[in-house]
Amino acid sequence: MPAAEKTRLLLDISDRKAEVLIEKPAAFDGARIAVLCHPHPLYEGSMDNKVVHTMARALHDLGVLTLRFNFRGVGQSTGEHDEGHGETDDCMVLSEWLLDQHAGAELWLGGFSFGGMVATLAAGRLKAAGVSVGQLVTIAPAVGFIESGETPEPDVDWLLVQGAEDEIVAPQAVLDWVDTLSAPPKVVMLEGTGHFFHGQIVTLKETLITELR
Repeated sequence: MPAAEKTRLLLDISDRKAEVLIEKPAAFDGARIAVLCHPHPLYEGSMDNKVVHTMARALHDLGVLTLRFNFRGVGQSTGEHDEGHGETDDCMVLSEWLLDQHAGAELWLGGFSFGGMVATLAAGRLKAAGVSVGQLVTIAPAVGFIESGETPEPDVDWLLVQGAEDEIVAPQAVLDWVDTLSAPPKVVMLEGTGHFFHGQIVTLKETLITELR
C-alpha cells in the first residue's frame, strides 16, 4: 500500500504552538479523520511512539486521515505539562480545527496509555459541546493517571485494546473501570502482551484493522 502523504505543521493554539503531523492515505475519500494522542510526556512519550505510529498505520489501511500531535513541552510544541487537563483541551482544539479542514468528515479519536485517557476525556467533552465523535480507540488507557472530574462519559462507538500482561496499567484496574461505565467499550485483551507491546506490534495492527473495519 502506498505511503501516506505527510504534512508537518506548527499550529497556533491560544498563546502556544502545537507540533502536528497530518498523514493522508492514498485511500482517503474525505469520510473519516482521526486525532491521535501519545503516551505520558514526562516519560519520553511523543507522537513518534511506536504504538501510536502503529495505530496511525492501521487507520491509514482503513482509509482514515490521521493527525498526531506532540503534547505541551514535547518536540516543538510549546508550554508545560498540565496533568492531562491542558492536553485534553489541546486535543479538542485540534479536533475542531481538523473538522474545519474536512467539512462533513466523521471524527475519530484515539490514544495510547496517558493519551488513551486524554482521548477519552476529549470525546466526552466534545460530545457535551455538541461535536460528534464517530469512533474512540484507546490502547492500554492509563486509568487513574488523570482526574476526570465531572467530564461526561464518551457515549460513542469505542474499542479498547489491552495487554493481558501490562506491567504499567493493571489489566484488572482497566476492567474494573470499564465496569463502572454506562456505555462501556468493546474490550479486546491480548494475551502475553505487556504495556509497550514489545513483539506484538503486528498483532496490535491486525487487531485494530479487524475490529475497526
